[in-house]
Amino acid sequence: MKPQGLVEDVQRRLEQALLDGRYVANSRLPSERVMAEQFGVSRNTVREATQRLVARGLLRSRPGAGVYVSDQLRTGATSPWGHLVADHPAVLADVLEFRRVLEGATAYYAAQRGTPEEHQRIRDLLDVLELARAEERAADEAAADAQMHEAIALASHNSMFLHLHASVLGILREHITLNGTNLRTLAPEVSGQLLQQHRAICQAICARRPEASRTAMQAHIDYVISMLEAE
Repeated sequence: MKPQGLVEDVQRRLEQALLDGRYVANSRLPSERVMAEQFGVSRNTVREATQRLVARGLLRSRPGAGVYVSDQLRTGATSPWGHLVADHPAVLADVLEFRRVLEGATAYYAAQRGTPEEHQRIRDLLDVLELARAEERAADEAAADAQMHEAIALASHNSMFLHLHASVLGILREHITLNGTNLRTLAPEVSGQLLQQHRAICQAICARRPEASRTAMQAHIDYVISMLEAE
């Protein structure tokens, strides 16, 4: 294969890795040497392929620190939508309705397709969520919550679910930040309810029960919707 053909091949393989979540947003790519061995090409070929993706905004080069995955692919469209949601609260209902369908599907396929390692990651994040709740660390609890939903999307093994999921949650996070809303501070029982819902979701997914997983996730989103509407 000609040099440019090799570059394009490596570029396509890197793009696929970004799409399927092997390289997540803000993570560091392996070194040029490691990727050259992995792809069976020269370091110059790897360098040119990564530079093309840097030029497109999909990767970021940090001199002396390596090449990192940009979050542009995942969240580049959220900011304008976030402000629209803040300015037009009725749009939030549309976002939440879409999230209900989307996350129900990600839970369904995470139960069906997730690997044992991915299911363990979901369990581990539930443990982090439990500990943060017990120690009343609301910010860490919210972060673990978001990471758990991300892990479920990753376990669905559907690149569109993964990227749409990140965009929709980005919209909601911006809306919540702009309006000073934190569901866990609305009432003492809310945090406990959210934790119970995440336990049910985790248990259904790890038991490989797709329909129960979708039902548990949609019940969780319904609760979030009811809380936001009340707020």
